[in-house]
Amino acid sequence: MRHRGRHRRRRRGTALRAVLAGTALALTAAATLISASQAEVTESPGALKPLTAASDTARLRLQEHLVPARDLKRLAASMGRPVGVSAVLASADRSLRGAADCTADDRESLPVAPPAGRAYCWDRADTADTSWRPHSVTTSADADDDGVWGTHRVILTGWTRTAAGGPGREPARVAFVDADDPARPVYRWVLLVVPVDGGRDYRGLSSEMSGMVWYQDKLLVTTRAGSSEALYVYDLDRIQRTTADTPAIGRVPGGWSADGYRYVMPAVGSYRFADGRCTASGPPCPATLSLDRGTAPDSLVAAERTAPGGDRPARLWRYAFDSDPARGGLLATDSAGRADAVEAYRTRVSGISGALSHRRPGAGSPSWYVGRASGTGDGHGGLWRQDSAHARAARCGADSSRHCWAESSGSLSYSAQTDEVWSLSDHMLFAVPLTALDRSLR
Repeated sequence: MRHRGRHRRRRRGTALRAVLAGTALALTAAATLISASQAEVTESPGALKPLTAASDTARLRLQEHLVPARDLKRLAASMGRPVGVSAVLASADRSLRGAADCTADDRESLPVAPPAGRAYCWDRADTADTSWRPHSVTTSADADDDGVWGTHRVILTGWTRTAAGGPGREPARVAFVDADDPARPVYRWVLLVVPVDGGRDYRGLSSEMSGMVWYQDKLLVTTRAGSSEALYVYDLDRIQRTTADTPAIGRVPGGWSADGYRYVMPAVGSYRFADGRCTASGPPCPATLSLDRGTAPDSLVAAERTAPGGDRPARLWRYAFDSDPARGGLLATDSAGRADAVEAYRTRVSGISGALSHRRPGAGSPSWYVGRASGTGDGHGGLWRQDSAHARAARCGADSSRHCWAESSGSLSYSAQTDEVWSLSDHMLFAVPLTALDRSLR
């Protein structure tokens, strides 16, 4: 399958923007202003500090590990021919609800300023179990520069279930959202798994999945804190159907099971920190990921996990994607399979929940949009726009609080076709026009 430059639909993108402009939600009144107890003004984190010393950048080095092709072939031979994204979307069995049909609690989790242009809450069947939470988002605008995958506009969101042992101790899942009709998006779950025993079996991916990026035919996702694995890699053309409906995950008598999920996606590789496990004093534990198409080549943006409200600065950095068509969706590596960061900064924003690098028209360098969680772990967070000279954040409420972003916000993903930034709150999937975001960050 050819992924880049295929099936151009510019006229369709123009029509979609017109539809969205005419049907944008009036969510300003629906969003509830932050209470006085949450509204302390956050001190500005200041400008970004470039990191150029070898001692700083060496800790960001990754080592690529690809699953042997024979293992993937063995798994596919046993499970059956892999399917693609279209097959998953065609079997969608859940519906997203527009903001007007969501509860007041749901809508209160949305950004206060700027307000969301459109927003959705999840099927009630998926919100009854509150141990499941969405943390990451990416779209077909990341996957291909025409904004569609095949014939579909698609949104992927990553969910993690918190078990007794803490976040990331249970398998992670991805909602494949068919967004062709903005008024009636539908979705289907796919469980992420990792091949074991030479492709004779698989296990669930135990990860917080706080960040993910869909680029070409690959999906890169973060792993849990304290791991030597920084990222896992999945192939969107290698989705497999399960054949047994049991609580088990993996091979079972008579077939393959995934705890009731119809589809699984096996990992095809991973990237591990060359210096070992991520720690506060060593390699940075990735908190979130996003894609930047404004670099040459396109690049993967990452931000470090730090405690909300803490004093320890966090790192922002990027890796280049490989330009070799035979390595589509993988990071650029040297002859030893090592991927080095091509740019890195330090920021005083703590508790980063989303990071996006984007070069505005006429700007000499990109701006970094950095979302942060509430310092108390609940309530609305903030969103800063930083560069090497300035830091800006929206202000809202009578006391000009900077806690204007979403509650328990997730990662950020930019769609050039609709000029929207997608993200997640504790309860909802939403998009904010980038022009509105920039107007608020002055």
